[in-house]
Amino acid sequence: MALFKIETFSLGPLQTNAYLLIAEDNQRAVVIDPGMNPGSLIRRIDTLKLRIEAILLTHAHFDHMGGVQEMRQHYNCPVYLHDLEAEWMTNPRLNGSAMWPDVTPPIIAEPAEYALDKGQKLELIGHTFTVYHTPGHSPGSVSFLCGTELFSGDVLFRMGVGRTDLTGGSERDLIDSIRTVLYRFADETKVYPGHGPRTTIGAEKAGNPYVPA
Repeated sequence: MALFKIETFSLGPLQTNAYLLIAEDNQRAVVIDPGMNPGSLIRRIDTLKLRIEAILLTHAHFDHMGGVQEMRQHYNCPVYLHDLEAEWMTNPRLNGSAMWPDVTPPIIAEPAEYALDKGQKLELIGHTFTVYHTPGHSPGSVSFLCGTELFSGDVLFRMGVGRTDLTGGSERDLIDSIRTVLYRFADETKVYPGHGPRTTIGAEKAGNPYVPA
């Protein structure tokens, strides 16, 4: 059973998963990866009258941070991002938005208020989130673990893995992140990826064709 309520929103043209984590008191929440066109997410937050304590970014590709500026202005909440991608918020070439003009105009946001690093503990909505540096899809990719809930960004998908052909990507680093970090979590750990359906660590270790255990 989850420690908090988790709602998923598929946002933007790339159908990026944004996660709304709602505390037991139904008053506080955290948002992970508010992608492009976050209107449905904002409407839900406003309907529930939630106070957003933080926006956590697994990485700074445009489809994951496209809604950051709109949401931080609306809710006056801080943004957390790994320091290796600090410049990506303000640089459309690095965050990828300049590469696909048919998908999006260039996206620029103010820098994150807080830098993430591996092993860091974040005390949010009454729970502890541990930060794991999981590079490969991008140099500053991180995964967030709270209890048995893992938010993996674009590192690990259900029976798939993230692409490694974008700025700073590395197939070797990606495979290493999955094998030496994510696969060490308990099999029952639920994985909430940046795209597509939820999975578990046990299911991926048993059947992921890209990274056999």
